[in-house]
Amino acid sequence: MVSKTDDIPASVPDCNPVDLADEAGDGPETRRTSEKDSCCCGHSADTAMVNGDRAHEHTEEAESKQDGEADGGEDSNEQEVIVIQDTGFTVKIQAPGTEPFDLQVSPQEMVQEIHQVLMDREDTCHRTCFSLQLDGNVLDNFAELKSIEGLQEGSLLKVVEEPYTVREARIHVRHIRDLLKSLDPSDAYNGVDCNSLSFLSIFTDGDLGDSGKRKKKGNELEQIDCTPPEHILPGSKERPLVPLQPQNKDWKPTQCLKVLTMSGWNPPPGNRKMHGDLMYLYIVTVEERHVSLTASTRGFYLNQSTTYTFNPKPANPSFLSHSLVELLSQISPAFKKNFTALQKKRVQRHPFERIATPFQVYSWTAPQVDHAMDCVRAEDAYTSRLGYEEHIPGQTRDWNEELQTTRELPRKNLPERLLRERAIFKVHSDFAAAATRGAMAVIDGNVMAINPGEETKMQMFIWNNIFFSLGFDVRDHYRELGGDAAAHAAPTNDLNGVRAYGAVDVEGLYTLGTVVVDYRGYRVTAQSIIPGILEREQEQSVIYGSIDFGKTVVTHSKYLELLDKTSRPLKVQKHSVLNEKEETVELCSSVECKGIIGNDGRHYILDLLRTFPPDLNFLPVDGEELSPESQRLGLPRQHRHRLACLRQELIEAFVEHRYLLFMKMAALQLMQQKANKDSIKTDAPAITETSETPTESSADTARTQTTAAESSNPADVSTDSTSQSDSSTSAASQTALESDENSSKPTTNGPVDPAATQNGGCKSPLEGKELEESIPGLAQAKELAETLVAEDGSGIDPKSREVVLNACKAVGSISNTSFDIRFNPDIFSPGVSFPEDSAEDVQKQKQLLKDTAAFLVSCQIPSLVKDCLDHSALPMDGATLTEALHQRGINVRYLGTVLEFVDKTPAKAQLEHFYRIGITELITRCAKHIFKTYLQGVELSALSAAVSHFLNCFLSSFPDAVAHLPPDELVSRRKSRKRRNRVPGGGDNTAWASLTPSELWKNIASEAKSYYHFTLQCESVDQVVEKYGLQKITLLREISIKTGIQILIKECNFDSRHKPAFTEEDILNIFPVVKHVNPKASDAFHFFQSGQAKVQQGFLKEGCELINEALNLFNNVYGAMHVEICACLRLLARLNYIMGDHPEALSNQQKAVLMSERVLGIEHPNTIQEYMHLALYCFANGQLSTALKLLYRARYLMLLVCGEDHPEMALIDSNIGLVLHGVMEYDLSLRFLENSLTNNTKYHGPRSLKVALSHHLVARVYESKAEFRSALQHEKEGYTIYKNQMGEAHEKTKESSEYLKYLTQQAVALQRTMNEIYKNGSNASITPLKFTAPSMASVLEQLNIINGIIFIPLSQKDLENLKAEVQRRQQLQELGKIDEPTEDTPLELEDKIPID
Repeated sequence: MVSKTDDIPASVPDCNPVDLADEAGDGPETRRTSEKDSCCCGHSADTAMVNGDRAHEHTEEAESKQDGEADGGEDSNEQEVIVIQDTGFTVKIQAPGTEPFDLQVSPQEMVQEIHQVLMDREDTCHRTCFSLQLDGNVLDNFAELKSIEGLQEGSLLKVVEEPYTVREARIHVRHIRDLLKSLDPSDAYNGVDCNSLSFLSIFTDGDLGDSGKRKKKGNELEQIDCTPPEHILPGSKERPLVPLQPQNKDWKPTQCLKVLTMSGWNPPPGNRKMHGDLMYLYIVTVEERHVSLTASTRGFYLNQSTTYTFNPKPANPSFLSHSLVELLSQISPAFKKNFTALQKKRVQRHPFERIATPFQVYSWTAPQVDHAMDCVRAEDAYTSRLGYEEHIPGQTRDWNEELQTTRELPRKNLPERLLRERAIFKVHSDFAAAATRGAMAVIDGNVMAINPGEETKMQMFIWNNIFFSLGFDVRDHYRELGGDAAAHAAPTNDLNGVRAYGAVDVEGLYTLGTVVVDYRGYRVTAQSIIPGILEREQEQSVIYGSIDFGKTVVTHSKYLELLDKTSRPLKVQKHSVLNEKEETVELCSSVECKGIIGNDGRHYILDLLRTFPPDLNFLPVDGEELSPESQRLGLPRQHRHRLACLRQELIEAFVEHRYLLFMKMAALQLMQQKANKDSIKTDAPAITETSETPTESSADTARTQTTAAESSNPADVSTDSTSQSDSSTSAASQTALESDENSSKPTTNGPVDPAATQNGGCKSPLEGKELEESIPGLAQAKELAETLVAEDGSGIDPKSREVVLNACKAVGSISNTSFDIRFNPDIFSPGVSFPEDSAEDVQKQKQLLKDTAAFLVSCQIPSLVKDCLDHSALPMDGATLTEALHQRGINVRYLGTVLEFVDKTPAKAQLEHFYRIGITELITRCAKHIFKTYLQGVELSALSAAVSHFLNCFLSSFPDAVAHLPPDELVSRRKSRKRRNRVPGGGDNTAWASLTPSELWKNIASEAKSYYHFTLQCESVDQVVEKYGLQKITLLREISIKTGIQILIKECNFDSRHKPAFTEEDILNIFPVVKHVNPKASDAFHFFQSGQAKVQQGFLKEGCELINEALNLFNNVYGAMHVEICACLRLLARLNYIMGDHPEALSNQQKAVLMSERVLGIEHPNTIQEYMHLALYCFANGQLSTALKLLYRARYLMLLVCGEDHPEMALIDSNIGLVLHGVMEYDLSLRFLENSLTNNTKYHGPRSLKVALSHHLVARVYESKAEFRSALQHEKEGYTIYKNQMGEAHEKTKESSEYLKYLTQQAVALQRTMNEIYKNGSNASITPLKFTAPSMASVLEQLNIINGIIFIPLSQKDLENLKAEVQRRQQLQELGKIDEPTEDTPLELEDKIPID
């Protein structure tokens, strides 16, 4: 529901909430130029950007979500705001046997939602088969409450029990089983039904609710035990695994029943059916009573059957009850007692611990769980049920129809778009779950192939209306392109294509639902089925594109028209190719993109594996020279396959970079012209007033009205591209916002690379201004350049047109009158030939591709390294590293190149953490490649033995790891002759058993050399660990996550030379690794961005309201659980905290932590960050022991994920040290603070302000211990840094010098007292010394500073000035005179110490 949007001026009919922010003149954060989402990583960027410089945290928050989509509506500016009035009302509910109770409902809800609430409530949860009646009329389940006559405030709804049907009886049994299992974590360990783990409640002792004031008895200080476990202390070398999953006492559930299962007498015979018997159940109570029950239309009762004799007559007494729970409570006292207790516990849990996540999250560790009898699970395993299939009319779902109809829903206004996005998201998450389940069934051999006669690799499958194919090169389709390696890479490329076209969201163009699943060494592609495609041959159905990589090519006008709409956002150039008859054929995509019209009349495109242009750095072409930047790095290199293409983020960044260059050149040329004919006044005014005749490009080119001032620095053009380009990229993305309010056509020039904005390359606006003054007339020239560019070339004097033409030529634009860069994806495709007349064009395109390849190595890689140096990018593990690469458009195949670049960087010591994570990632990816082929040859019965053997070879120091072959009695004596149609996952060789550790490490080194071109000189795991400072536990975590292995949680002894680390009993499961599209919530995303922009300008309250609104919309689209909601909650909590509402901050942050644990994983880097924020808010709420527990948890997870040597660790340690200081644990506190000091010194350099702050914190603890000499020493260090960095006059320097004076006085006083004691012995007169325990307020103040939160006391007058300043900026901005300073506006969130 959309709640109030009161800050939207009602009088403005065409202002939609998204544009509101624009009117407030906010910085480039508000509306990105993206029309659609560019996120090519599976989840939103904010999981990756783990931000070190807490002072810049707000920028991270702001940019973390830039991969969102802008509006799909064609004329988004003309939308009317629809504010849904959400006036809830209360109804009374009367259920049988309970007191009537009140329920708050909203008019938009359906009657069904009240059903759900009742099935969850403690006192009514055992009812499933009932209707709701108002004045004796039964309410329709799918009616909205507002449409029901007579339903109003205070109406009484009666719950009326309805007769059962077989379906209802099964639902009832299933629901009761779910209630009995509600505290049992086994579903989360087994990765089913979208359950996942969460451990927060163990550290907070239940809920933090009751505004966090619970359990504060007296002075809390006395009861705190602050000593952390040994392995958490700084310097500890042990990394235990068991604490990862602390024991939750609630999980040892009280047993209510021993057995509840379907009876063997099912189904009822005909004569009993006619007595109303629906099915029979068999039950063993805790008291060991064996009973047989009948489910009949009237309810459940005891019958007289036993295990071996069938007697369906009711027993005496029969205890007939409408609900199974009521019946069991009567026959088993233990059930009654335990079930009540269980439900009490269930309702007390935080809802976020119970709600299903949208996509399944798997845990790589699990304890040994007892396998209990479970009728529902057993039944599910043998039916093709998916979710609740049997509750859906028509049984199996037509996935394709569902996926496409949701796309066709209307999207003109906000409620329609919300409905559409919710439907799209829901179908996608259901489809991903179904596809995953099907892919596992295919590999496990539970699905019959549609071509069973062919050999295993060639087989294809259909299950549940989904088509499955294996990632092998069938029929030499990819022979030219790299065989099986290409067939393995194609599905992920195709998925990226589907994601890109789906994000552009052109009406009338359809893509297939696509999910790529890696399971047991096989890659399976799951796709929805185009209606009618199975009935005809592919040759007949393809009416656009080519089925043989360009030998025969066809085209179709409707497809050209549809694809033309995607051409600009995806930067795909329309081009012509020759077919086999040498005829010219026009295309607007790569040749192998096929168009098929389904029997449903929809235009489908498939095989989108070359949506993006090829990566020439990994595609050697005879007779083509790459640019010197690439050649210096030894590129081009031979890759496994010829399908290596550039990422969408790179294309965006490159175009952005070129656009800046273009503006710069035009402006400089205009200035020269101006200088030449300054005597004669130019007709500039005339030009500016020329009527706008926007061409299709005008929306694109007029979009920078606020080009960053510094970007026009002519020096930029001439200097060495590496040093400057990164800052210009960042400026580019900061300026490319569509500030052109009057252009009704939303800019479709693709989304801006979210990474570039994080470069922090933007200089202070001051320098920009000076620059403008130093080059006279530059600003006017640039305005002029912009007006020129906005025209279509008519009505401009020829001189200016020539300027634009030159600039266009220089940057490789495809148009001569405006900036427009697009790529031809077919260049360098083997088998594609181009007509003669486009030779020049092809040449241009080749050059463009070489430039892009060079841009990747000369700009993007250095900018990534620079971001890691200044801590605006802070990867903590493999996933966040991959994401940091992807955000900047760098493919993982460049990992070796990136690591070599780091190795040659002068500041290598400050990048040690990055290098170490990179090496870990490189090694585990090589191991994964080897593991993939290793697993393909293992039969099912030997799977756990094979996996444990591989892990022993990979990680154990035990030199001669020997595989345990499966015991002989199960291996059949006579080997069966090789059958042709074995199941895909059924290899039966035992070659895997001969792998040795030295052989595996040799293979890893050669894989690193051939795939990443990186030299690892290592023969064993111990050498690697020694040489690169890696941790075995981290390697284990990374390889398990990448391959889907689940390991028994126990202490692994990796370093024993006498026995292997793993036995086959330690391998519990192997899960699929799934890639799919993540549909986005566009409107919610806009609110979120506008809210961030408001916050950055210091309008906290408005920002808070917008973000609350965003939260509402996110919930509306995604349901309650999603990564983006997590980011939303985190920002809300931070705002609540800054505005002084600590309890609210605590409650929001608690939700963020729970959600992060559930959706991303319990030890994901994001979760670690959320734990740290929560600890701060707990401390502010006076819950010191909880704050410490949370920080210790964060530190433990951090040690496990990346070890102690990481810049983020310094922050955790400062936090722990401060809290310990607050509770007067001085010695412990010093251990953490001093560790933080060394860490900061290493990663931020000894002269950094962070180090000065660290010195100050250490000095404060020494002062509390009355060790003034050490305190003085540290404070002096800090003082020197402040003085050198900020000058004498700065307040920090003054504060530090005051503190030094105070310490000196204290030291002198202490010395006097000591002397007095020495001199006069016991009768000395001692003046009492002031040893102050630090006040909580002072500790909190320091905590806020290190976490980058600063409160600026603003007087009323300051506020007025501030508002005036913002308005002035707005006016200037409208005139296009000033670049809105992105990084310097944030008021309350910014730590005002300049960060070096």
